[in-house]
Amino acid sequence: MRAELKEYQAVEEAAMKFVQSVAEGNSKYAKELFTDEAVLFGYLDGELEHGSIDQFYHNVDTVPGGDNFSARVDVLLLEETLAVVRVLEQGWGNRIDFTDVLLLLKMNGVWKCVAKAYNQNSNTIQEK
Repeated sequence: MRAELKEYQAVEEAAMKFVQSVAEGNSKYAKELFTDEAVLFGYLDGELEHGSIDQFYHNVDTVPGGDNFSARVDVLLLEETLAVVRVLEQGWGNRIDFTDVLLLLKMNGVWKCVAKAYNQNSNTIQEK
């Protein structure tokens, strides 16, 4: 059975905490979304990032979204306690475009993110 639209809206609102943190360069909103045990996987400028979500918080807190940053949230899958969200980011730090996939679980009635995996668009990768 498909979830009600209000549940899709709740997942989208949860994911917007991620977007708000990136846009403002302040991890405080994302810290409301991610569990302490959340993990991160992806390549940033060709270097593998993996492990604790703390790396994401560091990136957000040291690089503001930028004047031209924009994002879109799509709820791709929603079950009773599981959601998969895609976030399209454009212009992070005024140069990087990402596609993020967030895995959320509904815990004690609240949507929380347990994993983030991402792709950096190849035309925005800078060689070191």
